[in-house]
Amino acid sequence: MHSGGKPLTLTDDTLLRLPKAELHVHLEGSMPPETLLALGERHGIDDVPRTLDEVRRFFEFRDFAHFIEVYLTIVQVLRQGEDFSALAYGKGAELARHNVRYAEVFFTPPLHTRRGVPADEIFEGLEEGRQRALAEHGVEMVWMADIPGEDGQAGADLTLQQLLDHRPPGFVALGLGGPEIGTPRPQFAPHFDAAIAAGYHSVVHAGETTGPQTIRDALEYLHAERIGHGTSLMQDPALVEHVVRERIPVDVSVTSNLCTRAVASLDTHPLPQMAAAGVNVTINSDDPPMFGTDLSAEYRIARDLLDAPALLRATRAGFENSLLPEDRKAAYLMEFDAVIGG
Repeated sequence: MHSGGKPLTLTDDTLLRLPKAELHVHLEGSMPPETLLALGERHGIDDVPRTLDEVRRFFEFRDFAHFIEVYLTIVQVLRQGEDFSALAYGKGAELARHNVRYAEVFFTPPLHTRRGVPADEIFEGLEEGRQRALAEHGVEMVWMADIPGEDGQAGADLTLQQLLDHRPPGFVALGLGGPEIGTPRPQFAPHFDAAIAAGYHSVVHAGETTGPQTIRDALEYLHAERIGHGTSLMQDPALVEHVVRERIPVDVSVTSNLCTRAVASLDTHPLPQMAAAGVNVTINSDDPPMFGTDLSAEYRIARDLLDAPALLRATRAGFENSLLPEDRKAAYLMEFDAVIGG
């Protein structure tokens, strides 16, 4: 990949200069603490933090279930179209600071429509913020409608209905997030079949807090094109062989896995084993302010876990594994290769 001369040294500055695509990040989970405080005060919401210190304590997660509980609390501050516009624009501006050119961002419509926010108002706000971020910061974002797994079939029905009825601009995929325990993937097969038939992609969280069978189910029943997290993948050698052979991408978020206790410690995180086995991994931040991280920090962590060639492969894979058309991928990859001297 890097041709001739001295090997590329991945200093902090070099990591920042690398053009990036981020493929696993949640818009609601990207809400900056300052925005959470401002919107909570504006809308008079009592059960969200009132100070930055309270936010920090609020974001100390006991386990994955507690993380979901906190997540469902903070989304209450999003009440109007302008809130969604500001959140989308702010996300684009934040991505630009990490030299992200393109991002596929999860968004969970039922978390908001079930609170009475009109779907059209939500989607118009997202589009306004997305376009402003592109115009002012050069960051291209698209959305993936994430089924809230904690809502089961009802949440899936509503997410699919909103995709098909509204055809919201900028939405390219159907996803599935939330708790895996008690949320078997096969039950959502009809929803993903319908979404795929309508032209949407399938990008599924799997194997994060359950075993590798959840990954198998996501691939078999939901036709997942990418796997989110997949921390249990390495427990199943036959599945690893399949994922490597088929070049199925696994989007890894190290700090997230540690904060939700999906992985016990940095020393036991499977990213190095995944890369060594030839798994097609990418580096992502998931819900960065909730986990006290950002994408640049995730790349620095990955630099400690991977050798330079593996980290560069994972960075390039962000563009390669995206849902962009091939000609658009090629343009971003030319920019990436120019920076690393490929």
